[in-house]
Amino acid sequence: MSFETSIAGSPELPVITLRDSTTGCETEIFAFGGLLNAFRVPVKNGLQNVVDGFLDVADAQKNITNGFKSAKLSPFVCRMNKGTYHFNGALYEVEKHFMNGHAIHGILYDAVYRIVAHAGDDTGASLSLVYQYKGNDRGYPFPFEICITWKLEKGNRLSVSTTITNQHTATIPVADGWHPYFKLGGLVDEWTLQFSESLLLEYDEALLPTGNKIPDPRFLNGSSLRDLFLDNGFEWCFPAKQNQCVLHSERLRLVIEPGADYPVLQVYTPRHRKSIAIENLSGAPDNFNNGIHLILLAPGDVQTFTTAYTVTVL
Repeated sequence: MSFETSIAGSPELPVITLRDSTTGCETEIFAFGGLLNAFRVPVKNGLQNVVDGFLDVADAQKNITNGFKSAKLSPFVCRMNKGTYHFNGALYEVEKHFMNGHAIHGILYDAVYRIVAHAGDDTGASLSLVYQYKGNDRGYPFPFEICITWKLEKGNRLSVSTTITNQHTATIPVADGWHPYFKLGGLVDEWTLQFSESLLLEYDEALLPTGNKIPDPRFLNGSSLRDLFLDNGFEWCFPAKQNQCVLHSERLRLVIEPGADYPVLQVYTPRHRKSIAIENLSGAPDNFNNGIHLILLAPGDVQTFTTAYTVTVL
C-alpha cells in the first residue's frame, strides 16, 4: 500500500501519523485537541514541516492557550463578547478561557478525542476521531458529538472534515473552525498571500465585528506580507464557489480550499513573524451575539465542515 497510518505515544494521549510511503509526506495528529501538529512535505534535503506546532503532547497540554496553535474552535469561534450571550430567552456565561475580558476560541481546544477508525491504502491514509461533549460548561450546557476525519492523499494534499451532531433535546447554536499556524521557512515578510474575492469584516478595538463589511482588494491578486500586521476577518463574496487562499514563499506554495460551510477567513500574524495563522471559520467572531453566519441545529441534526491543504514544492 502507498499510504499507511501508525500510532505512537501513550494509550491515553496517542499521536497518529498518516504517511505517503512513496514520497515520505506525512502528517502528525494529536488525539489531544484532535489537532494537526505537523505536515511534513518532501523537499530537496529531506522533509519540511509547514505547520507551526508543539514539541510533543505534553508541550501542547501546557501551552495550548498560548496562541491556540492548530486548535479546534468549537462550539464558538474567536472572541465572544464578555463570554456571554442570550439564547431562547436565557443568559449564558462561558466558563472556559478568557483574554482581555472576552471568552476566546471555544471550549474543546483541550478535549481528548477517541480514535474510531484509521486506514491506509493506495489512495490515501485516513483517521477519524470522536469526542462526546456532555454539556459540562454552564455557558454551553448543550451536549453534542464531534467527529473529525483527516485524510492524506497524493500530491501532498491533506483534507479535514468536522461533523457535529446535536444530542440535545432542543435546538442549539453552533460555530466551528480551525486555528492552524503555517510556516514556509524564513519570516512572514518574505511570503505573499492571495485569496478569492472577499469583504473585510470591520472590528472594533476589542476585535469584535461592528457589522460593517468593507471592500478590500489587497489580496485578490496577491500581496507581500512585508510589514503587514494582520488580525482580520474576511467574508467570501461568493461562498458557494470553490474559494482559495494561497500562501507563497520562494520554495513552497500552500493552497487552502475551504468548503462553503466555512464562509469566513481569519488571518493573524504573530509578533515573532515566523508563522501566520490562517483560520477557516463557519461564522464571524462573537456570532452567538451578532448572528453573522450563526448555525442553529435542531435535535438530531448534523452539520459538516470541510477544508483542504495542498503543498507544492516549487
